[in-house]
Amino acid sequence: QVQLVESGGGLVQAGGSLRLSCAASGRTFRAYDMGWFRQAPGKEREFVAAIRRSGGSTYYADSVKGRFTISRDNAKNTAYLQMNSLKPEDTAVYYCAADSSVLQFTTEGAWDYWGQGTQVTVSS
Repeated sequence: QVQLVESGGGLVQAGGSLRLSCAASGRTFRAYDMGWFRQAPGKEREFVAAIRRSGGSTYYADSVKGRFTISRDNAKNTAYLQMNSLKPEDTAVYYCAADSSVLQFTTEGAWDYWGQGTQVTVSS
């Protein structure tokens, strides 16, 4: 089992940047694919980005491609989401997820472990 704790959320103006962190504890971090999802008020949780165990492959939702970057540091047991050029529509609770071998990474139910979420608010 793995425990996930997100941090780095906050309030930022449109056009600004934030970096979210997801610290993992428990079993070997490098054995897990990592992902980020978000949920805006009144909406379903949606896929944002994912990175494979090796860090060699990354995937992004079209809405964030070119603005967000997912990365991981296996030595620090931490995954990151660098968010640039933020828009008000990026406002949501952001969740970190982990799975030993996710197949359909855009699907919420495909991920085994979740963090508690961190709020990101982008003002216009």
